[in-house]
Amino acid sequence: MTELRQNLVTRDWVIIATERAKRPHEFAPPDGKRTRPPKYREDCPFCPGNEHLTGSAETLRLADDRGWRVRVVGNKYPALSKVGERVRQADGIFRSLSGVGYHEVIVEHPRHDLTTALMPPEDIANILRIYRQRYGELRDDPRVETIILFKNHGRGAGTSLEHPHSQIAALPIVPYQWRDRGKESVRYYDDTGECLFCRTLKDELKAGDRIIYEGEHFVAFIPYAALSPFHTWIFPRRHASSFDEITDEEIENLAITLKTVLSQLYFGLNNPDFNYTIRSIPTAEQRTDYFHWYIAIIPRVSLTAGFELGSGMFINTSLPEESAEFLRSVKIDF
Repeated sequence: MTELRQNLVTRDWVIIATERAKRPHEFAPPDGKRTRPPKYREDCPFCPGNEHLTGSAETLRLADDRGWRVRVVGNKYPALSKVGERVRQADGIFRSLSGVGYHEVIVEHPRHDLTTALMPPEDIANILRIYRQRYGELRDDPRVETIILFKNHGRGAGTSLEHPHSQIAALPIVPYQWRDRGKESVRYYDDTGECLFCRTLKDELKAGDRIIYEGEHFVAFIPYAALSPFHTWIFPRRHASSFDEITDEEIENLAITLKTVLSQLYFGLNNPDFNYTIRSIPTAEQRTDYFHWYIAIIPRVSLTAGFELGSGMFINTSLPEESAEFLRSVKIDF
């Protein structure tokens, strides 16, 4: 029978459609794995030797004796402008805010043909170090209220360039969804005296059947009320509200955790399109008892249709327990 489950972190009710659920392997594309792109493309602005194609927009670089390993450049078509003041205007119901902020691209690796699942952990750790550094730098701008780190992989996830990259956006507002979830975590803390995220991690570890990977500092799992098939969360074991509080040791472990999960998806579901985002607290706050930063990974193996748009609810045609069991069975060797 169909079951409705509530995700306490997001407050969403999710329909777990057991009567039309697919088996986990059925979410892989029927045409098998995609063709690997070449290691280098002369027309790619992110490949080594083509740095001039990104102009003078580089803001940060991590390099060694082999050359650059990770670069941060301005987005060619930025959603926000780093020049200007934050000015709010209102005329009756018509309200606006100047679009100041930052929108940058993290070029994750010199090689054109790699995705995170295929990188060695030390290269993923380099990316995470750049995330942390740039996050901390943007936090210092008083115009910035929210910082979003995210990756789009594949056309179905919204990317237009295949060279491995992710993005960082620093906004002059706190989006309503972020503020609403923050209020819910405060409410839970006031009612129970504990962090909702810490309790979620504790209960998922106790249940065990939705755990994908356990590391020393991070745990990856498909939540009880996953919003979509294979929707995965990575939680730090240590309570911390802001991503830039991550330590060097935790970065090393997160690199292994992220590679493991993305490799399980890559090999188990034939390299699906996916998005991931790092959910952190707004910049006006940093150390709280009620909020816990985490990573959400959303494989694009199902479509949002009229029911979801009309109801604001989600239908998940995958049983979270079966999906987690399937990913655990994918053997990763690195």
